[in-house]
Amino acid sequence: MNLIRRANASVQARFVQPYMHKHYSGTKDGKKLAAMKGAYAGRRCFLIGNGPSLRAEDLTKLHEHGEVTFAFNRVYNIFDQTPWRPTFYISQDEKMLAGCVDVVDQLELENKLVPVQLKWYYDIRIHDAVYFNMNWQQKENPLDFEFSDEIAKEIFCASTGMYTAAQLAAYMGFSEINLIGVDHHFRTSVNNKGEIVIDDKVKDYFTDKYNEDKDKLYIPNTEKSTLTYVAMKRHCDQRGIRVYNATRGGKLEVFPRVEFDSLF
Repeated sequence: MNLIRRANASVQARFVQPYMHKHYSGTKDGKKLAAMKGAYAGRRCFLIGNGPSLRAEDLTKLHEHGEVTFAFNRVYNIFDQTPWRPTFYISQDEKMLAGCVDVVDQLELENKLVPVQLKWYYDIRIHDAVYFNMNWQQKENPLDFEFSDEIAKEIFCASTGMYTAAQLAAYMGFSEINLIGVDHHFRTSVNNKGEIVIDDKVKDYFTDKYNEDKDKLYIPNTEKSTLTYVAMKRHCDQRGIRVYNATRGGKLEVFPRVEFDSLF
């Protein structure tokens, strides 16, 4: 039986997966993604970061106003404090998701979006997920970062899930994106020289439970993610999408600031 499984896996890796990567828009999940085109034309949305500035009461306000939201990874750790749930949940970090796959699989959410590569290469399976084709890019110049206008075919990923969400939001027709909880500052990070930087004055996330297994996770590189945000702004500007940072504090200064409370 193990020989059969290995043989099937070999066929998948050599033939099926490369074909699907090139023709993903024709798959079941590709067609689901294609159906999202323009679904929220002219509306605004919120991208929810997991920084220490994230407040349950702010999420409740989003819920009460019927706002469309994108959230990421282990945001479920705040669910016991608010009736809010994300409209779209995204997780593309294999280490992060591997440590909580059973929890995410059981979450009752409208939409879960996960790269198909996590299923192919890491056997990470979320039964009700819509899988997207991840095209990973590691480029030093943000002018070289690509941005997909056909998410059924592929989504270009970089060092933050916000970049993935921005492509989804653009495809769905949103004309305004607001960020909250994007503190862009971590207790432990790594710079482009590979040096570990520690700032004991800050927390990594809105709860210490978020990364209790931090020894197994990637250490964030805010220098790389800053470049990703620069690319995100450039692409959104080109498409007429306004992006604002409504985070309470934090270190991200790529986007114009707006007070969260002033949005309601």
